[in-house]
Amino acid sequence: MKTILLLAAWLLDYWLGDPPRMPHPVVWMGRAISGCEHWLNRGRWRTLKGGVVAFGLVLGVYGLTRALLCLWHEMDGPWLADGLCVAIYVWLLFCALAGTTLVREVRQVFLAVERSVEDGRAQVGRIVGRDTSNLSAQEVRTAALETLAENLSDGVVAPLFWYALLGLPGVLAYKMVNTLDSMIGYRTERYRDFGKVAARLDDVANYLPARLTALLMMVVASRNWRDFCSHWRFVRRYGACHASPNSGYPEAALASLLNCRFGGPHHYFGQVFWKPYIGHNDRELTMADMLKSVDVNRRAEVAMVLLVSVATLLTEWL
Repeated sequence: MKTILLLAAWLLDYWLGDPPRMPHPVVWMGRAISGCEHWLNRGRWRTLKGGVVAFGLVLGVYGLTRALLCLWHEMDGPWLADGLCVAIYVWLLFCALAGTTLVREVRQVFLAVERSVEDGRAQVGRIVGRDTSNLSAQEVRTAALETLAENLSDGVVAPLFWYALLGLPGVLAYKMVNTLDSMIGYRTERYRDFGKVAARLDDVANYLPARLTALLMMVVASRNWRDFCSHWRFVRRYGACHASPNSGYPEAALASLLNCRFGGPHHYFGQVFWKPYIGHNDRELTMADMLKSVDVNRRAEVAMVLLVSVATLLTEWL
């Protein structure tokens, strides 16, 4: 049953992406985080208060989802009620996946920057948290592909990884961790203390998925064993060259596959953060690189869905 529900949710995401006008649980999570941050991110004990908020929201989402699933399993209601529960389950899992939407956004970035640098800056600003007002055309394309690689881990592989381990409660708890990090997990004056625990939670939650993402990308894109070993050496060398302990691995895998360079200075909230370079070939990125990146992204996504489907089938049978 879990495998069928997973495939239904993934196919919805693959075909539709995030519908712009549907209610989305991540939006609700963001509102809860924002309310807590405005209320508690002041005065003394900010790290403690931020930690309580982070653990409280994550455990709250996990516990509430688990309780609702237990209630559903214990119900003996009409088929219509059971069908509604199935629909809600698939919808929540569908909302936790973000593969198609990012692929579409990255395509739009490359098309926009072909028209003008200003259009490219505006378009890439929709998918990155950094200041894009002074990016060059090359930096716009680089930012888009870096985000595509990161999103394959955060938006697809990690949710599926936690689904295989903890089911739907684990997926939604992970989305809360990821949303916390994207909102308050910055090393700026405002969030440095309050978001410290949230950032560390995200590091832990993504540690294995990020490395699994890099491995899947190399497996689906390598022509042979020698090619795979070459990419593997590149990822081992550059995977840790990132401010994040995790994001560098999928970025390094994509940089190796494209033979390009990621990283460099990034602007967040008026401050400059220098991210070490990943790779050494500072060549111009092209539309062909975007198409290859999307192809690798999609094939790695399919490989992860197959792995998780097999894993859930085995756990249901055993």
